[in-house]
Amino acid sequence: MGKQTANNPTDFIMPLNMNGMEGRMMHLPHPSKTRNKEILFVYGHHSSLERWWGLVKVLNRYAAVTVPDLPGFGGMDSFYKIGKEPSIDNLADYLAAFIKLRFKNKRINVCGLSFGFVVITRMLQLYPELAKRINILVSVVGFSHYDDFSFSRRRYLFYVYGARFFSHRMPAWAYRHIILQPSILRKMYAKTYNAADKFHALEAEEFSAAMDMEISLWQLNDVRTHFATSVAMLTIDNCNKKVELPIWHVSMRADRYFNKHIVEQHLQVIFQDVTHIESALDAHAPSVIADEKMAAPLIPPKLRRVLMKL
Repeated sequence: MGKQTANNPTDFIMPLNMNGMEGRMMHLPHPSKTRNKEILFVYGHHSSLERWWGLVKVLNRYAAVTVPDLPGFGGMDSFYKIGKEPSIDNLADYLAAFIKLRFKNKRINVCGLSFGFVVITRMLQLYPELAKRINILVSVVGFSHYDDFSFSRRRYLFYVYGARFFSHRMPAWAYRHIILQPSILRKMYAKTYNAADKFHALEAEEFSAAMDMEISLWQLNDVRTHFATSVAMLTIDNCNKKVELPIWHVSMRADRYFNKHIVEQHLQVIFQDVTHIESALDAHAPSVIADEKMAAPLIPPKLRRVLMKL
């Protein structure tokens, strides 16, 4: 991998081949070689390893950090390549296989962000033996039920039916080759309902960098997987089976996607105990170009003190 530098994510990225799908994995050893604790971080929707570099560096203060690509995300081959659907169950199976391969029988700490936490929850429901190997489980803006979304009924149905349409082969192909052209994204994306909030407060230089990252993410992520997993998110119900673990759950002060009170209620149905911490961040997530300082609010001081004791 060459000489490792604290500010270059590519130095910590290596190939990942899982079940016939090729992707990438990021691994940051802890600066102190005597500290052998491990954090597995599972990113959310519309993501890549580079997208979460700032948060990974924050987590690396407390332990070594490993981040695998998910099938269809970050440039990794999709489940469609091997004749499978990108269902939550299949993603959970993939993550369980990764943990068993990467960490063997080692105890680990697990942090999932948004959709990533949905996959972690389903994995623990399908593979309860893995819960016995987890020291600390962290949800950063995680959720577990379709009622957690705070959209109006009209907007919710628009998203569900729109995502369902574009999850089919031909509409996904058209979306990828027409709508996702860089020239169109540069002209239109920042004006869309969900993206406008990301861009409105950015200076010109930040705006350009953020747009470059957004274009990269849309080009990297498999379109059919994006929309199929969007349907899965919008219709998710993980509340049917208990997980024998307590969790630390971080919500945002002003999350435009979720009702944090309903989210917490559903998490309490699933997990042994829920410790809820509110971050001061006024968004569901920081900018796509968030550095370590900008990503730090995702791990509030109370949770940092817990991680210090790993």
